[in-house]
Amino acid sequence: MDVSLTDWWKQVERIIENALAEDLSFGDVTTEALIPTDLEGRAHILVKKDGVLAGIEVAKAVFLRVDPSLRVEALITDGAKVRKKDVVATIEGKVTSILKAERTALNFLGRLSGIATETARYVEAVAGLKACITDTRKTTPGLRPLEKYAVRMGGGKSHRQHLGDGILIKDNHLAALRTRGLGIKDAVERARQHSNLKVEVEVESVEQARQALEAGADIIMLDNMAVQDMRTVVELSRGRALLEASGGITLDNVRSVAESGVDLISIGALTHSAKALDLSLELEL
Repeated sequence: MDVSLTDWWKQVERIIENALAEDLSFGDVTTEALIPTDLEGRAHILVKKDGVLAGIEVAKAVFLRVDPSLRVEALITDGAKVRKKDVVATIEGKVTSILKAERTALNFLGRLSGIATETARYVEAVAGLKACITDTRKTTPGLRPLEKYAVRMGGGKSHRQHLGDGILIKDNHLAALRTRGLGIKDAVERARQHSNLKVEVEVESVEQARQALEAGADIIMLDNMAVQDMRTVVELSRGRALLEASGGITLDNVRSVAESGVDLISIGALTHSAKALDLSLELEL
């Protein structure tokens, strides 16, 4: 289900509002006590470790939300590789405003750049093979639009945005249906009757994959499956369904998984375990 750029940015603006409320609802007592309101200065955002940039426009929006009179210039665009000591943005205007926005802007920029950087590592690891690296719904509550955007900036693809964005029949769905004597074929048939969306089935064995293929699933998720079993399913499928590998994927094994012939490799760690890229704001007076 596609979201227009306008709607996406409205979601981002709400996220920014919530983040600023978290930090500024009771003011900034330190800055207000120490810094004259008429003092102006210049600051730059400095990268302290190599990585891939994501969230520069979000950071810019944070500064402007705090004070629209600030002059913010993004020097490097999202998706670009950055090196230690690169300056990615400059901010000019009231020092009080710069300091009030600093932490929220850096939190967004560091978090999103960390996700983009981690994604880029996985994308590079499978270079030359057909498998695409995708994210999952294992995102920070409230930050999904931004975190999935960061995955794309790192060269990955987006899986389902939300529960209404595709049918994915998982193990617990099948467990519930088994209490009524129903199996994978019944699940796929019911899903087809309910929606025109593509139907994906999560399987844990070659036999379950065979059943999903026979049921006409559009996508089959191979959950925590051994690479040799993945190869067997690829041979069985012969292009009848997209095959997605998931579960237990690391940088150490992702290439061997890709070499099995699967089409997609979904990795929750892209969003739930990525380390933030180290950045700092340096004030110049």
